[in-house]
Amino acid sequence: MKEYSSFKEIDRDLEILKLQMQIDKEEIKLHLNQTKENLSPISLMGSVIGSIAKKALELKLASKIFGVKRVIASTKK
Repeated sequence: MKEYSSFKEIDRDLEILKLQMQIDKEEIKLHLNQTKENLSPISLMGSVIGSIAKKALELKLASKIFGVKRVIASTKK
């Protein structure tokens, strides 16, 4: 535990702690806003669409590499 020799030292450390607390509060606000943005409907839809596009591209590349062709079932009798 730190020992203080004057009230000036105590006041200085208290001011530092106060500023650190303000910084921590602002960081929490920033993280909260980022989380809200990431969970917004537009952001979620963008993620879903991006994921679908990525999977489609991967399937297309895999079919070209391995020579897999899509089979279309005929509905004619």
